[in-house]
Amino acid sequence: MRKINLIVVHCSATRENIRYTESQLEEDHRARGFNGTGYHFYIRKDGHIITTRPLEKIGAHAKGYNAHSIGICYEGGLDERGIPKDTRTSWQKHSLQVLIKALQMDYPDAKVCGHRDLSPDKNKNGRIEPCEWIKMCPCFDVLKEL
Repeated sequence: MRKINLIVVHCSATRENIRYTESQLEEDHRARGFNGTGYHFYIRKDGHIITTRPLEKIGAHAKGYNAHSIGICYEGGLDERGIPKDTRTSWQKHSLQVLIKALQMDYPDAKVCGHRDLSPDKNKNGRIEPCEWIKMCPCFDVLKEL
C-alpha cells in the first residue's frame, strides 16, 4: 500500500444548476490524457460517495503531490454563471466530513487541505493567500472548515 500523508479536496468546477456525473468526470479526465478519473472519490450533490479510483493507485489530481495523497472531488464549485462559489449541498458537506474522518482513521498522519492550499507561497511569508492561489478549487476554506 502507498504511504499517504495528504488528503486533498477538490471541486469539479461545474455549474450548480447542471448535473455532472461520475461518467462525465471520467470521460473528461480521459480526454485530458489521464488513465481514468484522477480523484479517488467523487461526491455527488445528493451526498452519494463514489469510489472512482482505487486507493492503491496513484491519483492524477494535484501535480507534485499525487504519489502520497488521496483526492476527493465534490460535484459543483461554480454558480449558474460560472463564477467560483461554494455550491456544496448539506448532503455533500456531511458526506465529505464522514469520508475524511474515515480516511483519517486509516491514515492518521495525513493532513487535509484544499487543492488551492497547494499553490506556491510566492511571497514566502508561510501562508498561501488568495492572491497566490493557482485555482479557486475547492471554493471554500478546507483548513478552517475541516
